[in-house]
Amino acid sequence: MTALGGQRRRVVVLDHGSGNLRSAERALTAAGADVLVTDDLAAAAAADGLVVPGVGAFAACMAGIEALGAGPVIAERVAAGRPVLGICVGMQILFESGDEHGVVTKGLGLLPGGVTRLAAARLPHMGWNTVHPPVGSVLFAGLPADSRFYFVHSYAVCDTAALSATGARVTTAHHETDFVAAVERGALSAAQFHPEKSADTGAALLRNWLATMPISG
Repeated sequence: MTALGGQRRRVVVLDHGSGNLRSAERALTAAGADVLVTDDLAAAAAADGLVVPGVGAFAACMAGIEALGAGPVIAERVAAGRPVLGICVGMQILFESGDEHGVVTKGLGLLPGGVTRLAAARLPHMGWNTVHPPVGSVLFAGLPADSRFYFVHSYAVCDTAALSATGARVTTAHHETDFVAAVERGALSAAQFHPEKSADTGAALLRNWLATMPISG
């Protein structure tokens, strides 16, 4: 399969010990990328796109990022305008903090706000749900308004005011309460849902993300 202007983007899925690595690899490959799953920070820095996955607990995910020393690489890519995509807990750690069971863990601080437990009686929020992207969204461009994505989480960012104040495009979803389902700000994109598990709609979103990046070399 040849992708996007006849060339394939080189994408690294960062292996920091937490995430659906092979699912992400397969989905990105199907979307038209050349994918490397690795903990090599030089490869992560050099790739056309970097995916930061994550499952489980915020604190455990951050511990893996810190043990690898990946935080500065992620931050430097964003500052340089080089695409990064955070998925699920890989999205959450991009924020300032995560509060789990009363224990607050510092995040990467690339996005303002904190991750807290959803104010919902039914947790985890698991399964398919619609989302509400803003006008001008790149990730959701061309997708029908009733597109559904696959979620598995009990924690989320629920305060959108600080995000919106930075000029970020904020996509929301609803599970007994509104929460942030995706964020787009400059080179940084993030999704609380799993595009790699979201069938055709997830594949379309990944293709949209790949199309944002220039091809190096």
